[in-house]
Amino acid sequence: MKLNPGIVTSKLKETKEFYVNKLGFRIVFENDWYILLSTPNGKHEISFLIPDLPSQHPAFQKEYSGFGMYITIETEDVDSLYSEFKKKDLNILLDLKEEEWGDRHFAISDPNGIGIDFVKYTAPVNV
Repeated sequence: MKLNPGIVTSKLKETKEFYVNKLGFRIVFENDWYILLSTPNGKHEISFLIPDLPSQHPAFQKEYSGFGMYITIETEDVDSLYSEFKKKDLNILLDLKEEEWGDRHFAISDPNGIGIDFVKYTAPVNV
């Protein structure tokens, strides 16, 4: 199996610009109403679809409401990525932080209000 989360959004253009130009994702497939993107290393994909398409089942027509979803992206060099994103003036939701359970992470928001948590997993500090 392969997981490909999909988000229904009326902000297809802004979403594409954000993921491609700010995060370095690549376009796998695109048309007027759908875009499939891959992470920079090509290992994972995410898709975006415009709302209310008559060709789609009703379960795939309602637009994401902006709450109740987040994405976690694991990275080896979270500190460099944080510095890079600060320079790009991205909407930082959570500044770089070391958690007691071992995560070193920060979070940003995409044009749809989806929180994206960039994390480097390490061993917990207080074992």
